[in-house]
Amino acid sequence: MYTIIEQTTAFVKATLADAEAGHDWFHIERVYKNALRINAIEQADELIVALAALLHDIADAKFNNGDEEIGPRIAGDFMRSINLPEAIAEHVQQIIRNLSYKASLGEISFASKELDVVQDADRLDAIGAIGIARAFTYGGYKNRVLYDPNIKPNMNMSKEEYKNSAAPTINHFYEKLLRLKDLMKTDEGKKMAQQRHDFMLAYLEQFYTEV
Repeated sequence: MYTIIEQTTAFVKATLADAEAGHDWFHIERVYKNALRINAIEQADELIVALAALLHDIADAKFNNGDEEIGPRIAGDFMRSINLPEAIAEHVQQIIRNLSYKASLGEISFASKELDVVQDADRLDAIGAIGIARAFTYGGYKNRVLYDPNIKPNMNMSKEEYKNSAAPTINHFYEKLLRLKDLMKTDEGKKMAQQRHDFMLAYLEQFYTEV
């Protein structure tokens, strides 16, 4: 397993060398560590959890013209290139397909304990201090305004509306980030999310005070 993780880490680092700062190797590393922490309690299949955490953003659809299969495809090609069993490769690909928040807005066709662990780990990196930094980094990357009081959050977006949204970054807190605490699947994920959620509420209070 150590050799597999070492090979996967090297592949991910090389592939994401020029990635947008909120979806770079350091994001992957944080998700990987969160996943291992959660899995120490959940006791899902450790290799599948580790591989899915490391490969989950190998080719994010939003940086690839909305292609939702490019990530699973690249991850699958890599895993097969190092001769991992087909069942492991397919399980990891299914986790990647169903991990994102936007995936939860559509029809859910797959479930596993390993998905729950990695999904919670990924969602933890979307909230709290790092989540705030990542939100504004991506907003800057897309040249979005920080805040516009005339544009209200859309609290009932479809998957397509979410994918195509160009709303101010502050709206993203209400449309997604503040919802994640209650979407955590694992007990450890829920515990870890609470403090990060509270930090975002405090941040928003300060933000509006300054506005």
